[in-house]
Amino acid sequence: MEEEVLSILTYLVSIPSVNDPVRGIKPSADTAKYIYDFLTQHGIDASIIESNGYYSIMGSVGVGKPYIMLLAHYDVVPVEGQDWSYDPFKLNIVGDRAYGRGALDDKSNVAAFMVVLKELSRLDLNRRVLFAFTGDEEVGGENGAQLIAEKLVSSNSLPRYLINGDGANHTVICRRRKSFEVILRIPKKLVVVRGVKGFKTFLANYPVSQHAHAAYFIAGVDTHPLLCASVFTRESDIYITQLSGNFVKSNVVPQYVSLEYVTPNHSGSEYSVDMGLTDLIKSVLILSRVPINVKAFSEYGVSITPNMYFFDGKHNLVLDVRAMSSKDVIEESFKAVLNETSLDAELLVRSDVGGYMNTCKDSVLVKTFEEVLANLNLSYRVGEGAGASDSRYFVVHGVNAVDFGPLGGGMHGSNEYVDVSSLKILPKIYLEVIKKLLMVEEKF
Repeated sequence: MEEEVLSILTYLVSIPSVNDPVRGIKPSADTAKYIYDFLTQHGIDASIIESNGYYSIMGSVGVGKPYIMLLAHYDVVPVEGQDWSYDPFKLNIVGDRAYGRGALDDKSNVAAFMVVLKELSRLDLNRRVLFAFTGDEEVGGENGAQLIAEKLVSSNSLPRYLINGDGANHTVICRRRKSFEVILRIPKKLVVVRGVKGFKTFLANYPVSQHAHAAYFIAGVDTHPLLCASVFTRESDIYITQLSGNFVKSNVVPQYVSLEYVTPNHSGSEYSVDMGLTDLIKSVLILSRVPINVKAFSEYGVSITPNMYFFDGKHNLVLDVRAMSSKDVIEESFKAVLNETSLDAELLVRSDVGGYMNTCKDSVLVKTFEEVLANLNLSYRVGEGAGASDSRYFVVHGVNAVDFGPLGGGMHGSNEYVDVSSLKILPKIYLEVIKKLLMVEEKF
């Protein structure tokens, strides 16, 4: 299994299954076809599901009532604007690290599950193990995990346990916040002023660990370039003419943000400035501090990061919000702040039908992971994961879920990598957990 999982990951990384909604790029069917061919060649029942141009693979091994489900995603975030030392679409092994886009998030887990399913297909299983590999997790999961969960609900085939291979660093993730997109639209307001034109660029900085994933952003530790631009605009006597930056997607912190502005000066030249854009940038700091009521404890609290900006006739700011909360609470919280600040903005809050994960640490699923990891003499922790995951579409239906993944780093950022030694033992971890769960006698 050790060499096979590395071989599979090498091939998976070579397929650039990028999800880039800004540029209208979706993963092709190539990865889905590769996974499907691998599974069916080993006699595993599988099918490819297409929804709005996104491809998922779904199937099962064993017989009887669905009991366990394996879930992972093969789509990845873009690499544009990132500073890679290696070809991101070729698995580059340096020491014990294998670098490549998706090496950690999430093709390592895809490869591990493929190997595990091959091994399970050789066993006489008295309970059914479901599986799904999806191609749209990075853009919300609506056409992947959500669709699959709905299919299982409609056929009364939901599993009791879900093992979602979408974690990292041997953390048995039993809790995750829910994610929301908060979009503000502000009209363009041009006025002419006299002054001196200036330019300033602000850079993201992560002094502890490189990640770029909004869910991992730690206020007070990490530096967000648009928040810096907001403070600069608020504390300077300037008017903004243009905002630009490395805006990738709502859950990716931009690497840089640049302002073009005018400092008023009666003896200066005449310039057209945008008061709407100026007000929007000034408000970013306030909007990142909106108080939100939560429904459960989170180690990460509430995080609000302003990661996307675009102009479509109006200025659009998209904030990534993470909280153990609900859409109506988020909407009410932002409305209250907008009323207080009198910012002339349209408000739209987007979310999905999933919920936040809050699996009990004493559950059979969590305890089984702990037992297996301890028996393999592996360091681990049980706790919370920073990002949302496709588990959210299953926990709302009462499925007991955890997320897990190998050691690695650089998720969503430059030089993403997985530890090779951790990758090689990953199938064994999953296989042992599944075997132990299948032996548990429980009443349904």
